[in-house]
Amino acid sequence: MAEVASRVDAAWRTLDGVLDPEVPALSVRDLGIVRDVIDHGDALEVVLTPTYSGCPATEVIEKSVVDALVDAGLGPVRATTRRAPAWTTDWISDEGRRKLREYGIAPPSGSAAVTTGEAPIRLVRREAATPVACPRCGSAHTERLSAFGSTACKALWRCLACREPFEQFKPI
Repeated sequence: MAEVASRVDAAWRTLDGVLDPEVPALSVRDLGIVRDVIDHGDALEVVLTPTYSGCPATEVIEKSVVDALVDAGLGPVRATTRRAPAWTTDWISDEGRRKLREYGIAPPSGSAAVTTGEAPIRLVRREAATPVACPRCGSAHTERLSAFGSTACKALWRCLACREPFEQFKPI
């Protein structure tokens, strides 16, 4: 049993070094897309949940995860994609949020409040975006320039204090 635990623990440690291809300041663990590592005796299974179903980096991430674990001598390895429950920015670790800020991307604010069961659909009037703190100078005197940034999961902002543009990882 200790051998199984140590193999799984070694896999988790290895995954700390597998960087997200779109935000290379974060590991796949920081981002929260690695849901589980299971030792089946003959192989390790890594369960991944993509940030969204159309994420173009999904195949690259799967290959990077498998390659890193095989290179660490933990193979054979297979990756399984699990889309339910859907990934949420709530799964980004505190360390990942810190790394986003240091990289110059404002981390998602608030909570996506993942719930179980059915929830009613509510139609609400669109409000102005709540200011996001600048990851460079910390000022909340910011404005959203575009709801879309370099990827679908980011928005483009500008700090009115230091005048620097920055991206925000949108809460999903």
